[in-house]
Amino acid sequence: MARRNDILVPHAREGLNQLKAKVSQSQTPEQAKYEVAKEQGIPLNREYNGNIKAKDAGKIGGNIGGNMVKELIKMAEEQMVKKKV
Repeated sequence: MARRNDILVPHAREGLNQLKAKVSQSQTPEQAKYEVAKEQGIPLNREYNGNIKAKDAGKIGGNIGGNMVKELIKMAEEQMVKKKV
């Protein structure tokens, strides 16, 4: 079953893109997946990528998404600490 990548709050897209660039240490969010693919040794092209395995595609997206979640948790914890003080 295909997953939908729709975000629940459409106007949050810019913030998510900035977070993606930050956690992947890329200049732009679009470059993030290519840099992660290169680090993983996965041949990702800027055109057609239907020839890569689903497992490899998951390594790219999973890496980025996992790091984004870690960063969001870290940010939330920092905000909670600030509210206690």
